[in-house]
Amino acid sequence: MCLEAVFSSGYDNFEVTVVDDCSEDNSIEIIKRFPCRLIRLEKHSGASKARNIGAFNSNGDIFFFTDADCLLREDTLSVASKTITERGPGIIVGGTYTREPYDRGFFSLFQSVFINYSETKKAANPDYIATHAMAIRAETFKESGGFSEDFLPILEDVEFSHRLRRKGYRLIVNPYMLVQHIFNYSLIGSMRNAIRKSMYWTVYSIKNKDLLSDSGTASVELKVNVISYFLNLIILTLWVVFQKSFLFYLLPQIFAFNFFINRKLLKAFYETGGILFAFFASIYYTLLYPLAVGTGVISGMMKYLLK
Repeated sequence: MCLEAVFSSGYDNFEVTVVDDCSEDNSIEIIKRFPCRLIRLEKHSGASKARNIGAFNSNGDIFFFTDADCLLREDTLSVASKTITERGPGIIVGGTYTREPYDRGFFSLFQSVFINYSETKKAANPDYIATHAMAIRAETFKESGGFSEDFLPILEDVEFSHRLRRKGYRLIVNPYMLVQHIFNYSLIGSMRNAIRKSMYWTVYSIKNKDLLSDSGTASVELKVNVISYFLNLIILTLWVVFQKSFLFYLLPQIFAFNFFINRKLLKAFYETGGILFAFFASIYYTLLYPLAVGTGVISGMMKYLLK
């Protein structure tokens, strides 16, 4: 589906390089149906090496990175080319997910809205550019040395973005440079993803000394949401033990503060899925999702300390 979407593009001046990182399904047979360059790795090497090999074996002046579970829209490549050309050298352009994913299940829709909002709210000066939709001049990418291959299993795009920004390159997000993601999330899948992402993000952020920064999906809003959740748990426990009424009255105040900080995200839920979806998405975001994120944060801290 990814390649079908790419070759349905309204922009025709491009080539496609696909790197197969030792897939165990019928990916090779599917790839061979399309007029693209196929590079097969001899052993599983991870996303960073796969992207680097693909980029250093490509001929274009502009590289556009995406993932196999992302579907480009008809105008994605033209928007990427126009944006990076107009902005001139020294720029890395990012896109994001459409608010509505390919699969319309509740947890997939929640995730797509959450990522779209988080990655576009600081479009003029984002903290990172995600590789599900990244456009960069080939010269810039090759001079940078590419993605770090001696890194965490994920977040190589965050490290890459931070490294290039320190070298003086500017990051921007074009909210109209969109790809549609295939999640197929269940409750367990959504929670597991949150635990894994927050665990590795915590490890990286401790090393990078920016654990509390406002960084895309690791946003201030999400961090306030998680802190509010665990603070409410502590206060509720103290209220049960000591039966002090003033403790109970603190709970709605913390909830209200959390909803105020996250009001724009909650509005995005409403604008995308209507009042019913917004209601259940808000419940999930404030009462279950922070448990998964918090678990990942604690796991990440333990992982960092143990190493």
